Amino acid sequence: MARGKEKKATMAYASSTSGSLQGVYRQPVETRARFIARTYLHLLAAVIAFTLIEVGLFTTGAAETIAEAMFGTSWLIVMGAFVLTGWLGSRFAHSAGSPIAQYFGLSLYVAAEAIVFVPLLYIAQHYAPGAIQSAAGVTLLGFGGLTAVAFVSRKDFSFLGGIIKWGGVMALVAIVSGVIFGFQLGTYFSIAMVGLAGASILWDTSNVMLHFPEDRYVGAALQLFASLALMFYYVLRIFVSSRR
Repeated sequence: MARGKEKKATMAYASSTSGSLQGVYRQPVETRARFIARTYLHLLAAVIAFTLIEVGLFTTGAAETIAEAMFGTSWLIVMGAFVLTGWLGSRFAHSAGSPIAQYFGLSLYVAAEAIVFVPLLYIAQHYAPGAIQSAAGVTLLGFGGLTAVAFVSRKDFSFLGGIIKWGGVMALVAIVSGVIFGFQLGTYFSIAMVGLAGASILWDTSNVMLHFPEDRYVGAALQLFASLALMFYYVLRIFVSSRR
């Protein structure tokens, strides 16, 4: 019965994107394995590119200029930009059809995330030594554990989609309210966002395994990177808050 539900969900997704596209779940084992390998290799490349961009920005001193410019605005606006960027990246992962569009979207998204991360990384580097490394370690452990759960269980986590969308809307409402009424979103908000990122990782991994067409491995990597970045951002906020 569970397999039947997975097949129906796969067929529904395929029909919603294009009549000629089918979820990779319906393909031979070799095709699925190649798709998964390509997806996670592109995810690794995105993480490396993000890291190199940040190193370049901080080495050249551009990060300080960017951080000072962003500090001139509300910190909540920066957080809102991060959440909105993640949502747009996830949407693009589903809508981009051609490989060129997918590569363009992934490159643009990684660059945008690198810019949005600068203020938080700047604060962490100067006022919370070791927080970046600790947050990166916790994020990788969390991402690896949730990925393993999705792969081992082979469960369809599509039911989390509504929860994630609702949580994202509530997060944006909280951020906008904070800007309007002048209150701060503290550690509990960051913890809630880490939980939302964890649910997103389960949902994304399930989508990659069951619903993405075999030619959208770049888009799949983009969606996974968006959730990974979301978790890292708010884990880092928790570490920075605890050490300042």
